[in-house]
Amino acid sequence: MLDVILKNGQIFDGDGKTPITTDLGIKDNIISEIGKIDSDKGKEVIHVDGLAVSPGFIDMHTHSDFTLMVNGRAESQVHQGVTTEVVGQCGISCAPVNSDKDIKQMAIGYCENSHKLGWRSFKDYLSSLEKNKLGVNVAAFVGHGAVHNNVLGNELRAPDNDEVIKMCKIIEESLDEGAAGFSSGLEYWPGNLATSQDLVSMCEKVAKRNKIYATHVRNRDNHYDLGFTEALTTARQSGVKLQISHIQPKYGAPEYAVEHTLKMMETFRKLGVDVAFDIIPHTWNHTRILSILPQWAQEGGTSSVIDRLRNLDARKKIRNNPQPMWLLVRDNKWDDIVLIHSNKNSNLIGMTFTEIGRSRGTDPYDAAFDLLIEEGEEMGSLLWSSKAFREDDIIMCLQQPECAVISDTTALAPYGALKNNIGSISGYGWTARFFQDYVNDKKILTLTEAIRRITSLPAERLGLIKRGKLKKSFYADICVFDPQKIKNNCDLKNLKTYPSGIEYVVVNGIFAVKNGKRTKFDGGQVLRKFN
Repeated sequence: MLDVILKNGQIFDGDGKTPITTDLGIKDNIISEIGKIDSDKGKEVIHVDGLAVSPGFIDMHTHSDFTLMVNGRAESQVHQGVTTEVVGQCGISCAPVNSDKDIKQMAIGYCENSHKLGWRSFKDYLSSLEKNKLGVNVAAFVGHGAVHNNVLGNELRAPDNDEVIKMCKIIEESLDEGAAGFSSGLEYWPGNLATSQDLVSMCEKVAKRNKIYATHVRNRDNHYDLGFTEALTTARQSGVKLQISHIQPKYGAPEYAVEHTLKMMETFRKLGVDVAFDIIPHTWNHTRILSILPQWAQEGGTSSVIDRLRNLDARKKIRNNPQPMWLLVRDNKWDDIVLIHSNKNSNLIGMTFTEIGRSRGTDPYDAAFDLLIEEGEEMGSLLWSSKAFREDDIIMCLQQPECAVISDTTALAPYGALKNNIGSISGYGWTARFFQDYVNDKKILTLTEAIRRITSLPAERLGLIKRGKLKKSFYADICVFDPQKIKNNCDLKNLKTYPSGIEYVVVNGIFAVKNGKRTKFDGGQVLRKFN
């Protein structure tokens, strides 16, 4: 007897094949049958006529490392059909660490007193995560930034040879303890201290275990070619499988940047490099406000940063930085920059920095400095978003078969300790935005191909076992949605609104969403083993 039969759905296997209208049977946590099934064989029969039955969506780039500790139900993701997400990206992971203070420093979306801390190793972090009820499956990367801090603390320097050896050993241990891969954020502190050769040494350890290296490259604006070349060269030298994170160039890059980058990747593929990439399906970029500070201003940890920001001469020096992480800041495009997360000033979320500066009677740049000071030890959680991407670049990337689609956000909930957290402007609607904009409206991708980009493609890149496809014996991670009615409902004024059109979501055979409503059940697991 089957637990559930989904009757007469349009079955998209996730592999890009033409869909078929038939039934799907679930037994325990496994897809047991696909084909015409007698209704008498099921304990529960659900008619899904006219609906798309797809593998659950896989978000291969998120920053939910800490928010899943606070609320593991992953409400914002599950309501969108996401059944698996990958944390620890951009070099930012919550482990390994030496202290709880390090966790606070590394954790995006950190909430004071929201969760018992205490883990140190990567294994301990996964075990702590596993104690929570999880609405989604979770795979975790070990981040270069966390490993660097583990060995060097907040010193303003690259590691010496002995320290690189220590970092490599920690990476190896983390991979053996269940990390799905290794990530770097080379625009961020302390990733921007890493040398290319040190990264090669680290990636060799990743390649040896047949796992993936995901990188937020060193530059994506006027020096984009140097950043992407470094990533490709690192992969060629180390033999690692390379995933270039959120590849679209930022404000300040030349119009030909994407076309040039795609040609570079094709050249390196001919040299034997295994490279793919992903994009965010909208034109807004987001990051930590802390990242706008140059290297010297971030040395020494939180207290040192605050001391500098209180110094008028230091502020002036920071403002005169000719190459900040966001050139929008250099060019005073404050109308295009919006605050999306603050623990201490949640009333300002959704406002532009022009508006924030005006409300405080100060310059927008100084307003950003003041918010960092007020956030204190939690300043790493202070986030802003900007209109930094070009729509034409997104379309060009989507036309490449190796392009996956990601959220680059955090798993959130509109209640409890996370109620004021916003991971991005589409944190509650990125999957719907993807289908609505690029399948239904602009017709850049077919529905079949769009589903592949957020199911089997990321599953295969990550080495997920029996996930990402609708096949017999695969785990029952399933999303059932109406392709014509799927709609993103969030914008700058409505940042916490769930999408329309998602009818059923199944995670490891357990209904997380039923008839468009969240159930009380959570079927997610921590994933520790990979192909």
